[in-house]
Amino acid sequence: MSKKLVAYFSASGRTRKLAQNLAEAAGADVYEIQPAVKYTGKDLNWNDRNSRSSVEMADKKSRPELANTAAKISDYDVIFVGFPIWWYVAPHIINSFLESYDFSGKKIVLFATSGGSGFGNTVAELTASAPGATIVEGKMLNGRPSAADLKSFADNY
Repeated sequence: MSKKLVAYFSASGRTRKLAQNLAEAAGADVYEIQPAVKYTGKDLNWNDRNSRSSVEMADKKSRPELANTAAKISDYDVIFVGFPIWWYVAPHIINSFLESYDFSGKKIVLFATSGGSGFGNTVAELTASAPGATIVEGKMLNGRPSAADLKSFADNY
């Protein structure tokens, strides 16, 4: 049986609750990916080209600084990585997270929340950030999936 971790980034709290529920259903540990500087509501205004999130997402090389790198990635076989979809892909802080650890030989299973879009090119855009890992486009987990649905999802990995 593989040891699992649910690592997540949540700007508004929606992905946090989902990640906690997934970790409970999967019997996994949980780790929050936190930016060194928290995002404000103004930072997240995707209608403002000059908002922090808009500027970061316009620059594919942007790597927001992490608050810490305390995850014990080497202890896990499967890492579920969750985030809200921003501009049809993962926020660049997910690249920052992946580039901060050695994921060689690990399976990374993505899950995301979104107001309407899917994963887009997320797997392709994250692959270079985790060399040696297998990245799997897991599932969009919008709404309020039941504990049974989350367990079924997690059990596939």
